Amino acid sequence: QVGVNFPPLGSERAVQVLQGRMKGIQGHCNSCYMDAALFSLFSCTSVLDSMLFKPFPLCNRNVQNILRDEIVNPLRKNGFVMASSVMHLREQLTEKGQYSSFTTAEKDPEEFLNLIMHQILGIEPLLKLQSGGQEEQECYCYQIFMDKQEDLVIPDVQQLVEHSFLSSNLKLVEIPSCFIIQMPRFGKEYKMFSKIIPSLELDITDLLLDSPRECCLCGDVATLECS
Repeated sequence: QVGVNFPPLGSERAVQVLQGRMKGIQGHCNSCYMDAALFSLFSCTSVLDSMLFKPFPLCNRNVQNILRDEIVNPLRKNGFVMASSVMHLREQLTEKGQYSSFTTAEKDPEEFLNLIMHQILGIEPLLKLQSGGQEEQECYCYQIFMDKQEDLVIPDVQQLVEHSFLSSNLKLVEIPSCFIIQMPRFGKEYKMFSKIIPSLELDITDLLLDSPRECCLCGDVATLECS
């Protein structure tokens, strides 16, 4: 355990701490979905650090302490987290969740995020989405769904998000404080893309509902949108 709180890793520091052998979060017993999610959420960003410190009304303190002192702080200090620490968290999730398989089976990352953010820590949903004028939907992360695009051989995240929102007729109701995106699914037999290039910045201007945007022809405020 690391009881001292460490800030997220910046660019040069991140390379020094995270690069090399025995770095990252050690995998064990189908933990890859949780390892990847935790690494993405905490290693180099503080946007969800409220999960570690804030005394939420519904918050389970034991889970919060394990997450902070056994996973996030060791990751930020040493660049390495032992599998036993993640298993400790998985055991707590099994106690609190409706399923007994969190310690053995591979889960969908969204299932893990919903359990730890909603049921255990009591965090408000991060995203508000609307599809075709229907009622708003609230969620914690967005999973990219899309058909195979022949013109997208090695896409970046910006392209995938735009294609997915367009095909599902979705809009963001408001700018999210944190936009967690799950990449397209793939299995052992089939991968939709061999590689996906990370977009270091994400432009959500065209994804926002009722957001004033510039007409591409005259430069005035646009009144019509062509998909």
